[in-house]
Amino acid sequence: MTYVIQEACVGVKDAACVDVCPVDCIYEIKPQEKYKNLPMFIHEDECIDCGACEPECPVDAIRVEDEAEEPWITINAQLSEVQDGL
Repeated sequence: MTYVIQEACVGVKDAACVDVCPVDCIYEIKPQEKYKNLPMFIHEDECIDCGACEPECPVDAIRVEDEAEEPWITINAQLSEVQDGL
């Protein structure tokens, strides 16, 4: 299971979560309409499920995958695949 960044991050992009991630699996990206303008994502294969990011988010945008909403689960997965291709 991984963590997912959701809609509340759009327009905010507070990077407190990036600073606390022990494995650097949170990536900042240029918002794109096809990804609903999400400004960052958690790489699903790199996340170690430590949960350090979740309480650091000031807008409560990070959820464990089981509690996350679609389409944000899919968007984070798609961005993980795109990142692997770079």
